Amino acid sequence: MTLNILIAPSGFKESLSVLDVTEAIADGVRAVLPDARILKAPLVDGGEGFTEALVQATGGALHPVTVTGPVGEPVAAHFGFLGNAPVRTAVLEMAAAAGLRLVPRDRRDPCLTTSRGVGELILAALDAGAERILLGCGDSGINDGGAGMAQALGARLLDADGREIGAGGAELARLHRIDLGGLDPRLVQVQIDAAVNWHNALLGPRGVARVFAPQKGATPEQVTLLEAALENYADVIGRDLGINVAEQAGSGASGGLGAGLYALLGARLHPRYEIVMQYLNLDDLMARADLVLTAEGSLDEQTPFGKIPVEVARRAKQHGLPVIALAGTLGKGAALNLQHGIDAYASIMERPCSLEEAIAKAGRLLVKATEEVMRMVRIGAQLAPRKTRRDVRPSGQRTKLVRFPLRSPAKKRTRLELGASGFC
Repeated sequence: MTLNILIAPSGFKESLSVLDVTEAIADGVRAVLPDARILKAPLVDGGEGFTEALVQATGGALHPVTVTGPVGEPVAAHFGFLGNAPVRTAVLEMAAAAGLRLVPRDRRDPCLTTSRGVGELILAALDAGAERILLGCGDSGINDGGAGMAQALGARLLDADGREIGAGGAELARLHRIDLGGLDPRLVQVQIDAAVNWHNALLGPRGVARVFAPQKGATPEQVTLLEAALENYADVIGRDLGINVAEQAGSGASGGLGAGLYALLGARLHPRYEIVMQYLNLDDLMARADLVLTAEGSLDEQTPFGKIPVEVARRAKQHGLPVIALAGTLGKGAALNLQHGIDAYASIMERPCSLEEAIAKAGRLLVKATEEVMRMVRIGAQLAPRKTRRDVRPSGQRTKLVRFPLRSPAKKRTRLELGASGFC
C-alpha cells in the first residue's frame, strides 16, 4: 500500500523556517517510505513567513524596506502585494519589523522594545498604493500594545505633562491622554484586517504580559509592571476613545498589538486561520491524504490555544485522518494535545544539549526523528492486513493499541496500529 502523507507544519522559531521544516520532514519520510506520495502544506499563523506564504500562494510580489527594529535600530524588513486581488491588497507581518528574532538575546526586555517598525511598514504599504492591508500578528518581541506603531502613524500618546511617552511597554504606565488627530489620513480609506490569535487576552491571568512577556525576557517584577501598564493603557483608551479593548478577543495578540490595531487604527481583528485558510488549500490536500504530519518548535500547554498543530489536527479529524506531531521540545502539558486531535507526538531531541546546539542541529534532528516515526508507521502498515491482535504480557496485563484509520489510494479503509508508547 502506498501512503499519501500530508506534511502541514509551522516553522521552528529562531531556528528553521516553515519551508525548511517541511523539507526536513519530507526527507525523513522518503528515507523510510520512498514510494510515499508526499503532499506539502507549509503553514503560517500570522508570524514569521506570513507575508511570503500568502504572496507565493497568490502569485504576488515582495517589496523590501528598512524600518526601525524592536530595539530602535534599523532592520531589513518586507511587505508584499497579493496577486489577483480585487483591490490592491498589501500583506505584511509584524514579526518582520518587531519580531523576537530581531531582538538580540542580551537585549531582550519587553519594557523597552517597540512596535514602531510595524507602523513604518504600514506607511510603506500606503506609499505603494495599498487599498487594503492584511497584517499578520505573531512571533513578537514587544509588549507595548501597539503604541510605537500608532506613534509612527501620527498618533500622539501623551503623559500628564502633555509630552509624548517614550518607547516600550513600561512607558504605557505614564500614558495620560490619546490624540488621534494627527493619524495619517489615508488610514480612513484603507481597510486593515489583522490575523490574530483569538485566544490572546490583553489583561488578566491569561493576559499577554503574564503569559508571554517572560518568553521575551521579562523578570517576574517586570511582568507585574507590564500588566499594570497595559491596564492603564486600556483605561485611557476606554476613557478617550470609548472602546473596551480588555474584552476584545485577540486584543492581546503580539504583545497587545491587537489592542492598538483595533482601538487606535480601527482595524478588524480576525482569528488568524480565518485569514490564512482563504489562500491555502489545506482541506483539499487533506481530502487526498492518509496520514498527517505536523510540527512546531515547542509542543506544550499553550499549543491548544490557537497554535498550528492543533488547528491542523482539528481539521484533520473532520476528514477522519490520524495526526502525528513532531516538536523541537516537549514542554509542560504536552499531553493535553492528545485531547485536541493529535494522536501521537515525538520530540526531535536525541539527548540533553544547549539551546545553541539544538538550534544549529535542528534540521538534521528533525530528519532523523521523522525517520524513526515513519519506521513505526511502516510497522503499523505491515500489521494492517492482519487480524487485530493483543500482546498479552506474562502478568496478564494487556498492551493497549492505538488504532489509526487510514485510507488507501482507492479510499478503502484499512487499519494502522501503533504501540501506545511509541512516541511519547
